[in-house]
Amino acid sequence: MLGWPAVGRIEPPRIPRDERTSLETWLEYHRATLLMKCVGLEPEQLVARSCPPSSMSLLGLVRHMTEVETWFHDFDGQPHGTWYCTDDEPDGEFDLVDAARADADLTAYHASVVRARAAVVGHGLDDLAPGSSEPISLR
Repeated sequence: MLGWPAVGRIEPPRIPRDERTSLETWLEYHRATLLMKCVGLEPEQLVARSCPPSSMSLLGLVRHMTEVETWFHDFDGQPHGTWYCTDDEPDGEFDLVDAARADADLTAYHASVVRARAAVVGHGLDDLAPGSSEPISLR
């Protein structure tokens, strides 16, 4: 098992110097919070449903956020593809969790976050994603 490493979490400033700093700091805070919930858990614990019959699990949330991060990928102009959800499995990120894939899912999440961070560098909050089928601002 690759392991879910401990994550440092910086508290967002109460009075940020600007809107961009506020948004980015809160985003990083929530990214770290999700990973902190997973530290020390075995793969079987990560796929445990929070409240059956709901398909919600920590690994499902990680997979969901992997897909959510792709919203930022639109800013690098490259197609981001599909991770877990399909027309046949619209809730695939939650419904198709597999303890044996926990490490791969963590790796995918980290890759999606790294790409998201890189995709928005140099873009202003009012910038629109290039080539998007509908206007999407960074804000």
